[in-house]
Amino acid sequence: MLHPIKHFITITRHRHKVMRNCFRCGLYKQGLKHDLSKYGFKEFWLGAKYYMGTKSPHYKERLEKGYSEGWMHHKGRNMHHGEYWVDVNLESGMYEPVKMPDCYLAESLCDRIAASENYNRKNFKREMVLDYFNKSSSHEPLHPETKTKLKWLIELYVEKGKKEVFKYIKKNMRNKKATY
Repeated sequence: MLHPIKHFITITRHRHKVMRNCFRCGLYKQGLKHDLSKYGFKEFWLGAKYYMGTKSPHYKERLEKGYSEGWMHHKGRNMHHGEYWVDVNLESGMYEPVKMPDCYLAESLCDRIAASENYNRKNFKREMVLDYFNKSSSHEPLHPETKTKLKWLIELYVEKGKKEVFKYIKKNMRNKKATY
């Protein structure tokens, strides 16, 4: 069953939370551009079709199809996802994660916080962001340095809150496009 209005409200609420987080980090352009692909035809209608309200529609689509066409589209267009930062190692010929630039790593943190807040609403606790990272990090393709830095940022957020982690990002990470 299609839920276009509910899906629109969910993705818009999430996007606005990420925008506010990015703005607090000094990432104005990234905040404005965050997840615009979700409003495009392909991603939007797949999201409306598999809408759940408490989890990403990609989860339900995977259950039905064995993969998520919406996620495949989304991850290839949004640089704050670790899956975007995978390339062929010319020596081994294998796909491997490469370091994510700091500005996109910061946006990724803003995204994770907003997603946890959005899906958990009144039950939200900061620890949920770390719990999700720990649960997904074994299969998420992140370069070891990126993974270490992201975990450190999440732990800083859990311990000290948004104000401190966003202050750190604004001072140390927002202008760093490439770390390699």
